[in-house]
Amino acid sequence: MKPTPRLREAIDALYSRGTANSESYTRLLLQCVRSNDVVQAKRLQTHMDLHLYQPTDTFLQNRLLHLYAKSGNLSDARDLFDKMSRRDVFSWNAMLSAYSKSGNVEDLRAVFDQMSVHDAVSYNTVIAGFSGNGCSSQALEFFVRMQEEGFESTDYTHVSVLHACSQLLDIKRGKQIHGRIVATSLGESVFVWNALTNMYAKCGALDQARWLFDRMVNKNVVSWNSMISGYLQNGQPETCTKLFCEMQSSGLMPDQVTISNILSAYFQCGYIDEACKTFREIKEKDKVCWTTMMVGCAQNGKEEDALLLFREMLLENVRPDNFTISSVVSSCARLASLCQGQAVHGKAVIFGVDHDLLVSSALVDMYSKCGETADAWIVFKRMLTRNVISWNSMILGYAQNGKDLEALALYEEMLHENLKPDNITFVGVLSACMHAGLVERGQGYFYSISKIHGMNPTFDHYSCMINLLGRAGYMDKAVDLIKSMTFEPNCLIWSTLLSVCRINCDVNNGEMAARHLFELDPHNAGPYIMLSNIYAACGRWKDVAAVRSLMKNNKIKKFAAYSWIEIDNQVHKFVAEDRTHSETEQIYEELNRLIKKLQESGFTPDTNLVLHDVVEEEKFDSICYHSEKLALAFWLIKKPHGRTPIRIMKNIRVCGDCHVFMKFVSKIIRRPIILRDINRFHHFIEGRCSCKDSW
Repeated sequence: MKPTPRLREAIDALYSRGTANSESYTRLLLQCVRSNDVVQAKRLQTHMDLHLYQPTDTFLQNRLLHLYAKSGNLSDARDLFDKMSRRDVFSWNAMLSAYSKSGNVEDLRAVFDQMSVHDAVSYNTVIAGFSGNGCSSQALEFFVRMQEEGFESTDYTHVSVLHACSQLLDIKRGKQIHGRIVATSLGESVFVWNALTNMYAKCGALDQARWLFDRMVNKNVVSWNSMISGYLQNGQPETCTKLFCEMQSSGLMPDQVTISNILSAYFQCGYIDEACKTFREIKEKDKVCWTTMMVGCAQNGKEEDALLLFREMLLENVRPDNFTISSVVSSCARLASLCQGQAVHGKAVIFGVDHDLLVSSALVDMYSKCGETADAWIVFKRMLTRNVISWNSMILGYAQNGKDLEALALYEEMLHENLKPDNITFVGVLSACMHAGLVERGQGYFYSISKIHGMNPTFDHYSCMINLLGRAGYMDKAVDLIKSMTFEPNCLIWSTLLSVCRINCDVNNGEMAARHLFELDPHNAGPYIMLSNIYAACGRWKDVAAVRSLMKNNKIKKFAAYSWIEIDNQVHKFVAEDRTHSETEQIYEELNRLIKKLQESGFTPDTNLVLHDVVEEEKFDSICYHSEKLALAFWLIKKPHGRTPIRIMKNIRVCGDCHVFMKFVSKIIRRPIILRDINRFHHFIEGRCSCKDSW
């Protein structure tokens, strides 16, 4: 109920009159309780204190305590409780309720232990407090004590302890409580049925959950939510969508929880249009719905849509939380959109979540993925607390951006801080060794995974080592490492070997790796292309033709290589020899001018890298108009006098000619160029690259 002006006027009149009797205080306080008016209740308490009114029993003060507890006013409840000359079990229960609502579980237990007498309400309040604040084991402990002291459990008790079982995934205890409910003929309420359904679903026992759900007579929205959430959490999004249709047919209106779950289910199924349609039909969207949409878009490769949704959310005056901000920052990281990422960082500061662990870690990752390791380091150093994810983000950021020794130094510092590394940590560490060519050091870190840290090396770790050994020319050791694996090599392992075979022109091992890949993933164009590249590099054009013929016969399509840049918040995408852009004529004119200028400085396009048996003129056109070169030319047209780094992203590995080209350009135009390919960042400054030509 809303506070009423008449109540305020009545208490104003009380202050003007001076003293009051017990009847007046009781009447006014009960009005405060009925209307949930804490402000007027505090005024009434102040009036009683001023006039030294001492009630003859605990009724008035208990009513005040319960009102403060219900409203979450812990300090007011504690002050009143301390002033009370007499207390009964109702007074103590009110304090238990106040501590439960505040989430202060330590004081909740302390108050309970101070009580000389308990009743069923005392136990129910403590059990609900522990269960609702993540202390599930303690909730179950007090449930046992409640039984031992002879108090009868109620539906309220059972809902709390079943929730605790759900959190602990303790289906054995949950079944025992279920049996107790049946034996005592309790559990007729829909709330208990919902709690049972939720417990079985959360514990993965979907058949039992569905059996209960189907037999519920009066299903409410919570009933449907429990079942839909259970299917979602157990990897059955299709069933979620079917159940959602049944719910709508039953005439029940979904709430925000239903919508968030069904949006997640649609995204997991790839039903993006259905998710968008459902989202747009919601009149009042909370931050959970908005965040679910943003995360779903990002997970389905629609990061731009996620950013548009974030802007729309802010325009709707919905306040984002730390999870929302971190998910949007992650979208900026995937797009390598520094401008957008900086803008979201600003919003994080405004909303006061920039020092949150989740947000800070996402910001470190975003700045690293945009090639700005200096900014990533600033965020990292300012973090109030750090976990292994934070350290991993910084270590990987350094490794991806050519700061290999810094990455390894940071790893050693992490160990000094007594933080246990995980599998991701070692991906960053071994990647740094790989890019720096530190074979012996990399081998030491690799063996430390199992010998020192007690973990088993993963496919990613083996891939890094194969890459490190292969790039250093130790092909035999790379193959021996694969043979020593305790599990069957997967596509990642054979793809890595095939990649280093291309670098070393190792036809025999390349053919072996390709054969394995053809068996494991027959419709993937990658192995065919890499094997073809090895043959072409060796001048074996008949074998190149044979591979391409095999691709054609098997109807295997080559994926498109492309590059993109962001200028003035607009993304421009290019493919090799692209002539679809609206400013194509100016782009080619600028690129040809640049090539001519570079040739005068000693640059010669490496037509040997063209993997087709064609005439030299065609090779020249093919190598000179790669997508990243077109993107660079467009940037120079739009920002000819800029001083900030030129940022280019590419979806595959940069070729050798483009790498040399970018080094020459960075020296001539005297501007840094940051090129992110599928493997790492290349920072071209004054004719040098951060990768030290080990790309």
